[in-house]
Amino acid sequence: MKRCAFLSTDNLEGYFVYDELLYAPLKQVGWHVDAVSWHDSNIDWNSFDVVVVRSTWDYQQHAREFMQCLRRIEDSRAVLANSLRLLTWNISKEYLKDIASQGISIVPTIWLDAFDLAQVSAGFEHFSCEKLVLKPCVSANADDTYLLDREQLLNQAKNLKVVFDDRAFMVQPFIEAVVTQGEYSLFYFNGHFSHAILKQPEQGDFRVQEEHGGRLQAVEPDEEMLTQARHTMASLPDDALYVRIDLLRYKKEYVVIEIELIEPSLYFNMDERSPANFVEAFVESFGKGDSA
Repeated sequence: MKRCAFLSTDNLEGYFVYDELLYAPLKQVGWHVDAVSWHDSNIDWNSFDVVVVRSTWDYQQHAREFMQCLRRIEDSRAVLANSLRLLTWNISKEYLKDIASQGISIVPTIWLDAFDLAQVSAGFEHFSCEKLVLKPCVSANADDTYLLDREQLLNQAKNLKVVFDDRAFMVQPFIEAVVTQGEYSLFYFNGHFSHAILKQPEQGDFRVQEEHGGRLQAVEPDEEMLTQARHTMASLPDDALYVRIDLLRYKKEYVVIEIELIEPSLYFNMDERSPANFVEAFVESFGKGDSA
């Protein structure tokens, strides 16, 4: 049997992980899967045929070390998925500048390299909004993400100075559609559409992740969403085994919040066809393994 590593982390307590739904269907096509922590420096990556980045949900706290791990995998005989080129491009949300330059609509953003109260405060007038969202350019799971009105910004300025000290971050207007409608995620495997979900925050919150109480439901995307997603896929610098495109309704169009190419939850629990869709794309890329 060929061997595939699902790159994970040491501790997934409190997280929702659905990648185990792929183990059996991958075994049926001759692939054995091991979940391996990216922190484990004793792993011989040459013992794997393919390494798929999955639940590495603390990488943002150790971005340099994480990239070093990916380069070690790249230098081994194993094939890294997604490619190192894509992962490097995607690790900072500054990739949004790149897709915006290609005509893809994104959430309006002010990009800052370090916290400056005056520059952040200017966002209220710049976006004509009452609340701002601040988040690091390298982040995951809504870590260090803040929703602030003017008073809250002033009150938390000292803490924000610490959090964003010499750390690139984004300032965006808070878009009410996050709470009134929700955030859409469309999933593609090897360029083929698989499934879509709607994520809505818990009452009184703005974060849509399950870990923060977000509610999920399967949806059928409309043609406008699919068109935006296709254009977004075309903007990527390399082919991708898996992509999650997050969209939000803003000013009568769907805008891209994020393109997740590193470790997105792919919500295989939300669509019964999705594990088979992924395995089909995997075999399309890497072939069938040997018989058990």
